Amino acid sequence: MQEQLLVSVLSDLNSSSADITASAVISSDGLPVATLLPNGVDPDRVGAMAAALLALGNRTSRELQCDELEQVMVKGKHGYILLIQAGDNNVLAVTANEGAKLGLILLDARRAARSIVDILH
Repeated sequence: MQEQLLVSVLSDLNSSSADITASAVISSDGLPVATLLPNGVDPDRVGAMAAALLALGNRTSRELQCDELEQVMVKGKHGYILLIQAGDNNVLAVTANEGAKLGLILLDARRAARSIVDILH
């Protein structure tokens, strides 16, 4: 039941912008909780990589005295990967095309992260 609700949140997020290409809820351990990924993308690998990025971001944020980590953004040649905290133990991972309007996507992703927190608590 919980997974269906999370997939619904991800579906709403993905449909909010044509530039969003995938989304997933990942536990801080790197386990995929709910995913909407393209065919051929391994959710377990995505979870592991997201957890590694999140752990490094958390450590860097604390080490550089930036307080608690809120998000990580990675820009590649053809797009973006956004990781946004969704409670203490989960992260929302979103991928977007290169020409995406990041402000709108971040706004929608933060809204989705709040919904995820509500579902998981």
